[in-house]
Formats: sequence, C-alpha cells, structure tokens
Amino acid sequence: MAKKNIFTDAFGTPYFLKRLIIFILGFVSYRRFNGFNKLKITGTEHLVDLPDSNVLFVSNHQTYFADVAAMYHAFCAVNNGYLNTIKNPIYLLNPKIDFYYVAAEETMNKGILPKIFKIAGAVTVKRTWRAEGKNVNRMVDLTEVDNIMKALDNGWVATFPQGTTSAFAQGRRGTAKLVKNQRPIVIPIKINGFRRAFDKKGLRVKVTGVKPTMEFKAPLDIDYDKENANEILLKIMNAIEQTEDFNLLHQYDEELKAKKLEKKDSDN
Repeated sequence: MAKKNIFTDAFGTPYFLKRLIIFILGFVSYRRFNGFNKLKITGTEHLVDLPDSNVLFVSNHQTYFADVAAMYHAFCAVNNGYLNTIKNPIYLLNPKIDFYYVAAEETMNKGILPKIFKIAGAVTVKRTWRAEGKNVNRMVDLTEVDNIMKALDNGWVATFPQGTTSAFAQGRRGTAKLVKNQRPIVIPIKINGFRRAFDKKGLRVKVTGVKPTMEFKAPLDIDYDKENANEILLKIMNAIEQTEDFNLLHQYDEELKAKKLEKKDSDN
C-alpha cells in the first residue's frame, strides 16, 4: 500500500491544503461548539499515548458533519496538549492532519461544501444496504476496504458502525471484520446532543444553549485471535451504547412522552 510522504497524505492530498481547509472549517465551526452551544469533551486522556497509526475510533452517529467536525476540534486540541477542552482555538494552527473518517460516497458528493469536507480526510464508501433512500443489496467494494486499511496504516480513522444517523440502528459486520483483520487499537466514542443542537446535516444550528457531549472511552480489550466478528461487533455496540439494552431506556422515554401527549389530549 502507498505510504504518505512529507508533502502529501496517504491519498496524495497536499498537507498544506489539508491544513488550510481544517483551519478554515475549524474557525467557522468553532462558535457552534464553544459559543452557541457548549461541547463537553471527556476522556481525551486516553488519546495522549496512542501511536500515530492503526488507531480506529468507533462512534455512534447523529449528524452528517457536526460529529466529525467536533472530532477534528478534539483531536487538534489534544495534538497541542489541551485535554478535555477546546477553549483555546490556537490548536487549529497545528492540526491533526493524519486523521481520516469513513463517509458515505453519496453524502460526500452532494454540493460544494461536502466536497471540501472530503478533502480534509474522508474515505468514501458505497453503502451495501441502502442508496438514494432505497434499500439495495450489493457487494462490498474491496477497493474501498483497501482505502480504509491504507488510512489506518498511515493515521487515525473514525468510523460509524451503524452507517446511519438513526439511533439504535444495527451495527454492520464490516467494521468488526476490519478490526479482526487489521488489529487496530479501537477507541469507542459516545456522542449525545448533536441531533438536538444541529440539523441532520450538521451544518445549521437548530437550537442554542444545548450542551452536546463527546466521550472518548478507554481502548477496547479485544482478543483478535479468539473473538469472532460478531463478538467484536457486540463489544463495539455496547461501548458506544447502541445495543438493545440501551434502547430500552429510549423506549421508556418515548412511552413517557406518549403518555404525556395522551393526557394533554384528554385534558383538551
């Protein structure tokens, strides 16, 4: 697999261009996370001694772009010695440039702004189960798998095992198979509040005064030799709190809302 050099990343993107884009997008998005809404970050101490490559971040997903933008802020801050805070945006002058994220190809090809985000570090994949709002059933493109492995060989990669912003959607075995084969350090990320604070794309502030959270957890303890893909996937989904055990709490909240709505209707 091709390696990066001192001028370009693993996919040939010039570092000066990545630095410029990360700085501009970071500057524009900063007030979204430390102004209109206050992002609370915890657990970045787990990132301090990580190697420069073969680190996979697995996260639940709530918006197309705000989740990843917040990760960039967190990683750049840690890269400059700031733990659990993004209060000093000077870190944008020295960004974490060997960071990549897995994104749906159809999402990244819609409009100019997503294409700019793509240059910052997107590794695009075609969903095997859904495309353009319809259910599909297609084979995995092995070239895309190779690209993810190339990114891991040269840096940190964030992926969203559910492949959708829908809460408690099932995890996809492809992530677990990648972990099994590549044997990266796996860091779970649990996010919350992004769906309430931003629109689905994560580009527009929907509500102010929200305190979204981003929790970096300790690396998963995985036995790469003995655990199969299903066991690894279950471990990942538990870590990002997206299994049915956590869904029961969600269902309780929905039932409570429904009861309150019924009471309100009966009172009227």
